[in-house]
Amino acid sequence: MIEHHVLESGDSRLDLRVAQADSGTGAHHVLILLHGLPRAVGMGRLAAGLLPQMAENLANESGWRVASATLSGVGSSTGNFSATQWLDDLGHVVDAVAPDEGRLALAGFGFGGVLALRHGVVDERVKSIATLASPAHLERWAGSPEELRQSVIAAGVVSDPETLGPANVLYDGVLGIDPLGAIARYAPRRLIIIHGTDDSDVPPSEARDLLAAADGRAEIRLINGAGHQLRADPRMVATLLGWLDRQR
Repeated sequence: MIEHHVLESGDSRLDLRVAQADSGTGAHHVLILLHGLPRAVGMGRLAAGLLPQMAENLANESGWRVASATLSGVGSSTGNFSATQWLDDLGHVVDAVAPDEGRLALAGFGFGGVLALRHGVVDERVKSIATLASPAHLERWAGSPEELRQSVIAAGVVSDPETLGPANVLYDGVLGIDPLGAIARYAPRRLIIIHGTDDSDVPPSEARDLLAAADGRAEIRLINGAGHQLRADPRMVATLLGWLDRQR
C-alpha cells in the first residue's frame, strides 16, 4: 500500500510516497529513500522513478514504513535544484514522516547519501544512515562550476534556468555539504556504506575515504562487479534489508 502526499517546501511542491507493508500492521520504524542528483541529459524526470516500487518492496520485506520523495526540480516536484534547497526539502520530508516512537533511518543514492549525512548531523531523530554509491570528494564529483551548472540544466532538475543563479553560487553550495566532515560528526550513530567495486562514476576508493573519515565507525559493503546504478542490483536490496533487520 502506497500513500501519496504533496509537501510544500518554500516555493516548491514535493511529491512524497509512503509505503506500508501489505499486512497493514503499523510499523514504528521509518526509512526514507533519497535519489541522487541526475547529471545525464533528460534524467531529471526519471531520477526517482524506481524508488516508490523499491519502497513498497522494502516495506513488505522489512515491516518498516518506507518513504520516497522527489526533491525540488526532480520528476513532478516543482522548483530548482540547489544544495540548500534540497537540504530544506529533506527537512520537510523528515518532519512529515518521522515516527513519534521507533527508529528513523535515511538511505541515499549518490548525492542523496551526502545530503543524508549532512542532515543527520543536525537532526538527532536520525538514528541510522546508509550511503549508496555516494561521493566523498565533491570537488572531483562536481567538475568545474560551469560544468555542474550546465549538467543540472541539461538533466532537467530546474523549472526555470533563468532563476538558477550563478555557477559559482551553485558550486559553492554543493561543496559546502562536505561529506567527509559530516560523516565524521555523525558517527558513532549507525552507518553503512554500500558501493559497487566497478563504479566508474564514483570510484570505490570514495567509499573507503568515507569509512576513514568516520574513523572506522561504520559498516562497509562493497558489491563485487556492481556499477554506479545500485538500485537495480538485488544484492544491494538484500544488504539494505539485512541492515534494517539488525535494527529491530
